[in-house]
Amino acid sequence: MNAIISSVQGLDNSILIYIKDYMQGPIMDKFMVVMSSLGNGGFIWIVIGIILLISKKYRKAGFITLIALLFSAILGEGILKHLVQRSRPFTHVPSMKLLIAEPLSFSFPSGHAASSFAAAGVLAKYFKDYALEFYSMASIIAFSRLYLYVHYPTDVAAGIVLGLICSKAALYLCNKLSMQKQRN
Repeated sequence: MNAIISSVQGLDNSILIYIKDYMQGPIMDKFMVVMSSLGNGGFIWIVIGIILLISKKYRKAGFITLIALLFSAILGEGILKHLVQRSRPFTHVPSMKLLIAEPLSFSFPSGHAASSFAAAGVLAKYFKDYALEFYSMASIIAFSRLYLYVHYPTDVAAGIVLGLICSKAALYLCNKLSMQKQRN
């Protein structure tokens, strides 16, 4: 088991070093800081959910988006981070100068990736014509966390999986409740 963990950690580190050595530059630095900040606390997704709540036509989509975000926060930030307690990549490189403030929470799973894919999964279901845009924004936000050296690739991958599970769970639960309400 230790050999597998060591191999995964080695791959994680190799990917981060590749990003640092071959992708970083002043324009990308600014862009990734902005994209990451949109994902802080699920901000952009919460705003979209609230805007949808205002419209009677899209209220259900907004409600389910916010439920999916709540699920991802509870499971990712509230439970998994505290169970796994993985330190962030920059803590292993003392000379690393971050472009953003040091996150205070643990690394696994990525909350930015989880919230982004939780929301994108719901929004893509309701707005199929914009699915590519929702998933693209979620992907860029998730990637920004690697670029900024605050998550390992496996943190982001786990966040993506968690987010998609949360979107499916929120859709299932809300649709089930809606069907029960219609029967009564």
